[in-house]
Amino acid sequence: MNTTKANTSSIQNIFRVLLGSFMLYAGVGHLTFLRTEFLAQVPTWLSSKTDTMDFVVLASGVVEIVLGVLMIVGRKLKVKTGIALAIFFVLIFPGNINQYVNQIDSFGLNTDNKRLIRLFFQPVLILWALWSTGALGFLKQKFKK
Repeated sequence: MNTTKANTSSIQNIFRVLLGSFMLYAGVGHLTFLRTEFLAQVPTWLSSKTDTMDFVVLASGVVEIVLGVLMIVGRKLKVKTGIALAIFFVLIFPGNINQYVNQIDSFGLNTDNKRLIRLFFQPVLILWALWSTGALGFLKQKFKK
């Protein structure tokens, strides 16, 4: 018996595939045309060495591609994928904080105000990942018991 099965509505499925597409685009961007922009997201406390920072960008890009593909086609794994993506969004949040605190311009976030507003979108992404995959309902049920 699959204990992580969740029924999702058509609108949830549309938003799941949409988020998966965004993740796929971002992941490919990490590996290619947005690589320099993503370097600015690596927290300076993690490393200031270019090779290490580049590895973080490449590794997170691969993770984003895998999660993006699973969000799009991994129907049987959607709850687990939603939880994994939500955790991923939590793990990369320090990069957004680092960009704000250190006033790093990247992705058009070239003012403190824009960088601050960006911070409030991370919880939205976390909820989006959980809701669109049915993981939010699954977790509510699991912790209700």
